[in-house]
Amino acid sequence: MLSTLKDAWKIPDLRRKIIITLALLFVYRLGSFIPVPFIDTEQLSSLVNDGGIFGLFNILSGGNFGNFTIFAMSITPYINASIIMNLLAFAIPALERLQKEGEEGRKKLAQYTRFLTIALALIQALGMSLSFGDILVERTAFNVFVVVLCITSGTAFLMYLGEQITENGIGNGISLIIFVSIISRIPSGITTMYDYVTVGTLSVISLILFAVFVVVVVFGVVAIQEGQRRIPVQYAKRVVGRKMYGGQSTHIPMRVNMAGVIPVIFASSLTLFPATISSFFPNSGFANWISTYFAWGSWLSNIIYVVLIIAFTYFYTAVTFNPFDIADNIKKQGGYIPGIRPGKPTVEYLTRIMNRLTLFGGIFLAVIAVIPIFVGNIMGVSLQFGGTSLLIVVGVAMESVKQIEAEMMMRHHQGFLKS
Repeated sequence: MLSTLKDAWKIPDLRRKIIITLALLFVYRLGSFIPVPFIDTEQLSSLVNDGGIFGLFNILSGGNFGNFTIFAMSITPYINASIIMNLLAFAIPALERLQKEGEEGRKKLAQYTRFLTIALALIQALGMSLSFGDILVERTAFNVFVVVLCITSGTAFLMYLGEQITENGIGNGISLIIFVSIISRIPSGITTMYDYVTVGTLSVISLILFAVFVVVVVFGVVAIQEGQRRIPVQYAKRVVGRKMYGGQSTHIPMRVNMAGVIPVIFASSLTLFPATISSFFPNSGFANWISTYFAWGSWLSNIIYVVLIIAFTYFYTAVTFNPFDIADNIKKQGGYIPGIRPGKPTVEYLTRIMNRLTLFGGIFLAVIAVIPIFVGNIMGVSLQFGGTSLLIVVGVAMESVKQIEAEMMMRHHQGFLKS
C-alpha cells in the first residue's frame, strides 16, 4: 500500500487529488473542535459515560457527540437518507426510471437525498434538543434554535465535504469521513484498554486474545475482499472482413464480498434507529421498552443486526451486479460459459453463483461484527463496535487504495505493484 501511495504521489493529477482529500479531511477534523454553545458539558459527559445509545453515538461520530461539536450528529442522517432513497427506488417507478437515466438521473436522486438528509437532520436535532433539555445550560427557545441550527448545519456541511471528496479527491467521501472518525478514537481506545488492565477489569490474557482477534479480522477482511470466483468465458471465432476475431478464453471475476463494508455501515445505523426514536421520549414507557428489548448488545438487537447485515449485503450486491446485463453482453459478443447455454441458463447460473458468494460474504461480515459484542458482554468491558470499526477501517482503506491503483492503471499499461 505504501509503495502504491509513493508511486501515486509522483503523478501530478493524482497528487492533486490526494492533497484535496487530505485537506478536506483536515477541515472535518478541525470542525470537530468547534463546540456548540449553550451546552452543559458535565451533564453530557455523564450521559455518554453511562454507555448505551449515547456511548454508541459518540463512537460513530468520532467523539463529536461527547464534545457536542458542530458535527455531533456526524454523517448518520445522510446514511439513513441514502438507505431510504435506495429502498424507495425499488418501490416507486419514477425513482427507478431516474436510476436508469444515467448521469442526469443520478444527479436528481442525489439532490433528493440531500433534501431528505436535511429533513432527517432537522428532526433528529430537534428531538435531541427538546428531549434532553438537561444538556442545555438554559432551556429557552433561542438556545434550542441555536443548537438545532448548529448541528443541522454541521451535518449538511459534512455531506458537502463528502461529496467534494468523492468528486475531486480519492475514494468515497462519506466512507472516508467515517474512517477518519474511527481512526481518531484509537488513542483514547488504547488508553481505555490500558486503564482496564491497570484496575484489573481486563486481564492481560484477555488483552492478548483481543489483539489476536484484531490481527485475524484484518487478515480475514483482506482475504474476503480479495477473494473471487472466476467464471470462465469462451468466445467463438468470427470473421469480420478479412480478419478473424475471437477464439480466446477469459473470465468474469465475481468477488466474494461485492458490497464491501456498506452493509455494515447501513445495518449499524438502522439497528440504532429504535433507540434513536426512543431517545426523543425519555422516561416514557416506550423508551423503557426499547431500552429493555432493543438495547445495543441484547439478543434481539444482535439478531436484527445480523439479519440487516446479510440483507443489505444481498441488496447492495443486487444493485452493483446485474446477471441479466452480463449474460446479455456475453451473448452479444459471441461468448458463452462452457457447459452453460447462452441466455436464460447463463442468467440463472450467474445468479446462483452470486447468491452463494453473497451468503458467505454476508455471514462473514455479520460474524466479525457481532463477536466483539459477545466478548465485551462476557468480559464486562465496552467493545461494542470493535468488529464493526475494524471492518470499516480495513474495507475503506482497501477500497481507497484500489481506486488509486485504478487511476494509475489509466496512465500506465504495465503493473505498478511488483512482488
